[in-house]
Amino acid sequence: MTTNKMAEQPGAKEQLLPKKGTTTSIIWNWFGFTASDEGQTTPRCKICQKAVVVACSSTTNLFQHLKRKHAPEWEKCRLLRRENQSSTSSTDSTQAVKQRTLEQSFSRGVPYEKSGARWKAITEAITFYIATDMLPVYSVEKRGFNHMLSVLDARYTVPSRKYFSDVALPQLYNTTRQKINRELKDIDFYAATTDLWSSRTMQPYMCLTVHYINESWNLRSVCLQTSYFPEDHTGDTIGQELKDALNSWGLSEERLTCMTTDSGTNVIKAMKDNNWPNLKCFGHRLHNAIVNGVKDERIDRAIGVCKKAVSAFSYSWKKRRDMAEVQAELGLPPHQLVTESLTRWGSRQKMIDRFLEQEKAIVRVLGADKKSRHLVPTWQDLEVLEATNKAVKPLQDFTDALSGEAYVSVSYIKPVLHLFRTSLLQPQEEDVALTATIKRNIMSYLDKKYSDPENDELLDMASLMDPRFRSTYIDPSKLDLIKKRAVTELSALYSQNSSETSVCENQRSDSPPKKKTLAAFFKKAVPTSLPHQTESDKIEAELNSYLLSPVVDPDTDPLEWWRQHQPNFTRLSRLARKYLAIPATSAPSERVFSVGGGIVTCHRACLKPAVVDRLIFLAKNV
Repeated sequence: MTTNKMAEQPGAKEQLLPKKGTTTSIIWNWFGFTASDEGQTTPRCKICQKAVVVACSSTTNLFQHLKRKHAPEWEKCRLLRRENQSSTSSTDSTQAVKQRTLEQSFSRGVPYEKSGARWKAITEAITFYIATDMLPVYSVEKRGFNHMLSVLDARYTVPSRKYFSDVALPQLYNTTRQKINRELKDIDFYAATTDLWSSRTMQPYMCLTVHYINESWNLRSVCLQTSYFPEDHTGDTIGQELKDALNSWGLSEERLTCMTTDSGTNVIKAMKDNNWPNLKCFGHRLHNAIVNGVKDERIDRAIGVCKKAVSAFSYSWKKRRDMAEVQAELGLPPHQLVTESLTRWGSRQKMIDRFLEQEKAIVRVLGADKKSRHLVPTWQDLEVLEATNKAVKPLQDFTDALSGEAYVSVSYIKPVLHLFRTSLLQPQEEDVALTATIKRNIMSYLDKKYSDPENDELLDMASLMDPRFRSTYIDPSKLDLIKKRAVTELSALYSQNSSETSVCENQRSDSPPKKKTLAAFFKKAVPTSLPHQTESDKIEAELNSYLLSPVVDPDTDPLEWWRQHQPNFTRLSRLARKYLAIPATSAPSERVFSVGGGIVTCHRACLKPAVVDRLIFLAKNV
C-alpha cells in the first residue's frame, strides 16, 4: 500500500520527508525523516518532532509512541488499521490495493449507531431471514454469515444470538400477532383446521389454523398456534384445548362456520362435545376409500412383490447403477423407483405406477442376479398391478387439487363426487373384473361416508355459493330446502344487525339537516322497495336473481366474481364469505407440521415448546 504525505503540522520546526520506496504500514502517515537523514534510519514524529529509535524495519516502537503520546491520533490510526486489514483480506494478495483517503477510511470504519435507522433496518432484515427460512439463531455467529455481512456493509455490527432469540424474534412475533389480531376482529365468519403431531423428540403438539375471506375478497390462511399438548389425547381434552385456543385469539364460537379435521375418533368426539360443525378431510376419506377398495388377496400379494422389488433397489447402489444403464439402453425415462409411505396420500399408487413404467428394466436387472431372481414379478402380478393402477390413478390428482389453501376448494367436493359417480368410478366395458370391483368398492365407501345429512347440507350450501356451480350438483328434491336454509340464515344475520343499523340511523337523524338545493324540489320520490316486502322476501328475490344470472366459465375465480358482483348481491355475499372459506382438506395443518419438522431438526432437538410455537408461527405468517 502506498502512503499519502501528511499535511505539515502547525508549529513544526522542520519539514519531514516520507519514507522512500513502497511501504505497507499506515504508521508512516504520522512519521517521516529529516532531509539530512539520507539513509532514513531515524524516523521522527510529525506531531512532536521527536526521534524514535527503531530496530531495522520494525514499526512497533512507532505504534507505541503514537499510542502513549498522542491518544487521539492513535484512535484514528487504530480504526484505519482495522479497516485496511479487512479490505486487504478480501482481495487477492498479489493485487495492488489503492489506498483511501483518511476521510474515506474513517467514514467506512466507524460502526453504525445501534439507534440509527440503517442498523435497525439490517437487523430487521436478518430477523426476517431467520424467521421465514427457518434458520437456527446461531447462524448469526457463523464465520461465513459474518463474512458475507462484512463484505456487504463493513460498518454493520451483528448482534449476538441472544439478542435475536430474546429481543428481535419476540418483537417480530408480537408485531405479527397484533397485525393478525386486527384482521380477525374485522371478519364475520371463519373456518378452521386442526391436527395432532409429534416432533422428532416425541413431544406432542396440536395445531390450529383459521381461514377467512377478507373485505377485498382474498382468501386468507393463518396458523394461529402449534401448542404443546402433553395431556392425554381424549375428546374432552382436545375439545377444551381448542376452546382455549379460540378464546386466546378473541374468536367466538358463534362465528365458526366449520372445522375440517381427519377422521380420528377423539377429534370427532371433541367436535361433537363442542357442538361445532365438522367436515371430514376429503384427502383422508379418499385415501381410506382407496385402501378399502383394494382389499383383495391378489392385490396384497402383488403389492408385496412390488415393495420387495423396490426395496432391493433402495439399498443397493449396484442395482441402481445397472438400472440407469438398462434405462438408457431401452429408452425408458431415467426415473427412480418410488417407495410407499403410509402417512403420505397416494404414495402407494405412485409406487405402482412407477413400477409399471420401469417394468422391463426392473425385470432385466433383477433377473441378471441369481440372488434377486425370486423378486421378479410374475405376469399374474403385473396384471393385478395394472388393473389396480387403472382404477386408482385417475383419482390421485383430485387429492392434490383439493388440498390448496390459497383458493376455494370446499365447493368442489360435490362436483368431484358427481364426476366419480358418473365417470371415473363408473365401470366400463373394457374394464377387467378386478378393476370394476375396485371402482365399485371405492364409490360405495365414499357414498356411505358422505351420506350424513348435516355434511351434505353444508356441502350443498358451499356449492350454492360458488357461481360456477350454484344448484347444478344439488339434488333437485333438496334444492328448496337448501334455498330455505340460505334465506333463514341471512334473515337471522340481518335481524342481529338491526339494532346496530337503528343506532346508526338515530345518529344520522341527530345531525343538522342539509340545505335543500333547487333541483331537490323537482325530484320524484322513488320507493327503494315495495312497502309490503319483508327482509326474507328481499333475500329470496336476491337469491332467485343470483340463480338466474348468466352462466360462469369453470375457470373463473369465484372470489373475483363475488368481488365484482357484490353490489348486486349484497346479502348473499355474506353467505359466500361464510361458506367458501372452508378448506376441503386438513392439508393446512399438515403443512404446518412439515414446517415444524424443518425447525425441530436433529441439530435443534432441544428447542423449548414455546420457542417451537413462536418459530412456526413466524415461518407461516410473516
